[in-house]
Amino acid sequence: MKKFTKTILFSTLLSVTTLMAACGSSDTTETTGDSGATNAGAEELNIRFAHSAVESNSRHEAALKFKSLVEEKSDNKITVEVFPNEVLGSEPQMVEGVAFGDIEMVAASTFAQYEPKVDVFGLPFLFETNQQAWETLDGPIGQEVYGELLDDNLRVLGHLENGFRHVTNSKKPIETVEDLKGQKIRTPEMPILLSIFNALGANPTPMAFGELYMALQQGTVDGQENPVSNIHASKFNEVQKYLSLTGHSYSAVTVAISDKFWQTLTPEQQEIIQSSITEVSEFHRNLVMENEAQLLAELEEAGMEVNEVDIAPFREASQSVYEEYEDIYGKDLIDSILDAQQ
Repeated sequence: MKKFTKTILFSTLLSVTTLMAACGSSDTTETTGDSGATNAGAEELNIRFAHSAVESNSRHEAALKFKSLVEEKSDNKITVEVFPNEVLGSEPQMVEGVAFGDIEMVAASTFAQYEPKVDVFGLPFLFETNQQAWETLDGPIGQEVYGELLDDNLRVLGHLENGFRHVTNSKKPIETVEDLKGQKIRTPEMPILLSIFNALGANPTPMAFGELYMALQQGTVDGQENPVSNIHASKFNEVQKYLSLTGHSYSAVTVAISDKFWQTLTPEQQEIIQSSITEVSEFHRNLVMENEAQLLAELEEAGMEVNEVDIAPFREASQSVYEEYEDIYGKDLIDSILDAQQ
């Protein structure tokens, strides 16, 4: 496993949350193994499942559906605790928590700190449709790339939908590349997104999602970029005037489990967890696609100005990102993704 230093913040948050949960529960005979997993390999066990989205986001709905499916299929012998809204830290901290076996599962977009190649799917304008992205992620290419995370105790079970990312800001509609010049745009802590906005002439600013609303409200950053579902759920329309449908990058939400914990499970328990994630993935993808038009309409009704974008100039301006990352991802990998869409 590649070595990374645990953050004090994550450990503190997890300790406090676990203590609170313990104080509110009845006495049990549960034990904790070396992996940090409660009841691992036992007839009954508990899974802590963390994600960064607010409770009004469809991602939380998907997490609750996973909880319901697992508990139903296991006759409540497997219970799932869902921790939304960065309760257990930022996305990188939560992923780190799973990698070190401090929690069991995470749904996140930021895994590149362990395997940079996983961000290849976020190259600018790589996919034209969501379906293309899903087929690539679920197919041999995605399985091979995400399989590299096993070296860091991260077993990928599937992908929820995040979708194509778009830009909001408080200054003006983004209609040309020039409109982005100098704007301070918040991005997640993902190198590929920093490179995209640098190529487009903006000033990208990485920041935890939980800090973003206040940063927009106070003008610390001019704008941000996210899929429509995240923009709507977080009510960014209250602090941003313009939403420009740039679709500059596709972003999945990857669900990973501690492989050390996974190996302690029985085949029956593994099947319950894997089949539930597969079912939830399809549910969430369909839900996001069905809701997006309605969410855009609601944002407009709330006063946000939404504009379509001619992506050709943006695609051209960001081609340097492909050259920048060829040495990291490998030209053969990039070409194989492009060829698969022919």
